[in-house]
Amino acid sequence: MRRRVADASSQTLKRTPLHDRHVAASARLIPFAGWEMPVQYADGIRAEHVAVRNAAGVFDVSHMGQIETTGPQAAALLQRLISNDVDALQVGASLYAVLCREDGGIIDDLLTYRLAPDHYLTVTNAANHERDFAWFHKHAADFDAEVADAIDRYAMLAVQGPRAREVVQTAADAPLPAHHTVAERTLIGRRALVCGTGYTGEDGVEVLVAPEDAVTVWDEVVRRGATPAGLGARDTLRLEACLPLYGNDLSEERGPIEAGLGWCCKEDTGFIGSDAVRAVREAGPPERLRPFRLTGPGIPRPGNAIAGGGVVTSGTLSPCLDVGVGMGYLPAERADVGTAIEIDVRGKTREAVVAERPLYRKERDG
Repeated sequence: MRRRVADASSQTLKRTPLHDRHVAASARLIPFAGWEMPVQYADGIRAEHVAVRNAAGVFDVSHMGQIETTGPQAAALLQRLISNDVDALQVGASLYAVLCREDGGIIDDLLTYRLAPDHYLTVTNAANHERDFAWFHKHAADFDAEVADAIDRYAMLAVQGPRAREVVQTAADAPLPAHHTVAERTLIGRRALVCGTGYTGEDGVEVLVAPEDAVTVWDEVVRRGATPAGLGARDTLRLEACLPLYGNDLSEERGPIEAGLGWCCKEDTGFIGSDAVRAVREAGPPERLRPFRLTGPGIPRPGNAIAGGGVVTSGTLSPCLDVGVGMGYLPAERADVGTAIEIDVRGKTREAVVAERPLYRKERDG
């Protein structure tokens, strides 16, 4: 029934270059951030999740946006916009940061790659891309720099898991870039940007190719052993790894210090919102984003109230731990690891405990 709803609305939804591959693989397609995307394939979310943890999975993330920033003051523009230290970013490296309002509220979290001395590529979240680009474009007027919306120039595949690099390497013309770096490579005759990044807690790469090359690269990595995986497994994997999701764990209502992202904020660079972020850092945030595990039955969901103040922002049943897990904002005085908390899950009180990051560790839990 849900499949028919997605099909009926698809006239107004964008489709990635891999849409036909998802249909052929019996994916369940849903509307997501204006796109028609696979949430799972025939074997289900748990099987896809386990495949990524144990071997390799491939995700279509072509709905993510890209912004190119070029020109003599490209670095200066980005230094003003994003929270991390752009001047320290070497050619071929990547940088995680947040985009803030003047009051410190988070507009988006981003990955920026330095492709050349005056050429940067920033990857945005799908739901925020148009707003992010407008923000970039507005502030570029004060700099000798140009920004370009590059979302139509790329399709994007994420190959993740302990065998992910092996799968992609066998199709590549040179060694893959290390973690936190980016390099141009040829994959089975197609030029690609290969980035040593991911959103699963596993090793792997994200591959940006021309839209017309996406099917060829997808087919090859699947042939070489990567399991197609959808948005459902992507969410359970990132939650086990305690990686925040914009719109759930991150928003304009809260800043990076309370979200646990102070490590990617360098206030001395003078980014927009830096004064507000500094003030919260110095005073201490009134609440903190923390992971937790349920100690009994139940599955927490976003919006569930936490007794004594607090709210669940992400929650699921962990496929690897087989317990309910999540993240949520807690009063700072109740945010220490080991603190017992109570969560209202659909009218039932569920016991939980504040946990260490990440929730899943192979050496301990695998």
